[in-house]
Amino acid sequence: MTRNICITSIEGQTGFLIAELLLTDEKFKSQLDSVTGLTLDPSSPKAKELETLGATVVAHKPGRERDVVAALKKTGCDTICLVPPARRDKFDIAAELTTAARKAGVQNVLLISAAGCDYAERDRQPRLREFVDLEALVLAEKGNPESPLGHSPCVIRAGFYAGNLLLYSEQARNEGVLPLPIGENHKFAPVALGDISLVAAHVLTDKGPHGFDDRHRGQMMVLTGPMLCAGKELAESASKALGQTMEFENISEREAKRVLKSQTDLDDSEQEYILEYYSLVREGKTNYISTTAFHDVTGQHPTEPDEFFRNYAGELRPKKKLRSS
Repeated sequence: MTRNICITSIEGQTGFLIAELLLTDEKFKSQLDSVTGLTLDPSSPKAKELETLGATVVAHKPGRERDVVAALKKTGCDTICLVPPARRDKFDIAAELTTAARKAGVQNVLLISAAGCDYAERDRQPRLREFVDLEALVLAEKGNPESPLGHSPCVIRAGFYAGNLLLYSEQARNEGVLPLPIGENHKFAPVALGDISLVAAHVLTDKGPHGFDDRHRGQMMVLTGPMLCAGKELAESASKALGQTMEFENISEREAKRVLKSQTDLDDSEQEYILEYYSLVREGKTNYISTTAFHDVTGQHPTEPDEFFRNYAGELRPKKKLRSS
């Protein structure tokens, strides 16, 4: 049984890391025939790096469905990992890709969605809520007996990426502070992007009689980190990992928005998504963990906050002068 995998949005961190893992891990490499990266920016450094690792990189030009169908047919893929791009028109692009994948005869589809999207309110958290609409589009193919794409779907609802905490690394280094607009008491469980990539790689390469392994086919996998953390607990984990005191500061959404605009080059819609997730935390809608799928799929334990902060100590470690102030 062949497995030719196409991953979308490889110019972004999620698509890139999934593709990189498939191309560099011997276990996964042995279970696939080819990896194609679909990208909105073929000149991006991530696309170039994946090419050197053995991926075929194909330019993705949204807006004309038949061209997208032709691009997918050209890849020869039987499996698509649909990663919505980090831009304002992500819904339209992902919807077009879903239709194109069906018309191109793709059999297996893995959608990378967002944990918490089902708790989001359409008027208050529209960027989060649109993932519910994307899931509905993908899963609707299951009810179409004439659609190859309906036989083997899977959805991963990825929790809040722990890497987003690094967006405030300047405050961490200069002030010894972890500033987040999450309130004082409610909690959430940030997940390492590497853990999302690992589960995705298993789903994309494991095989069953209908495409994906029957243990994964049709699953809605909600993946969060293994530890519920309020702001103070996150700061404690950071302090433990760094060997230096870090403090949590509960900031306003207005201040968080200003910091994101001044310190990152994220698309405005992606900034809105992050702020909307923080608003879910303040509303008490993220006070849960969901690690069963990670354990079942990988047989491993997800990344603890202490380990995450150790991995990124260089970006977060406060300047020494703070310790004597």
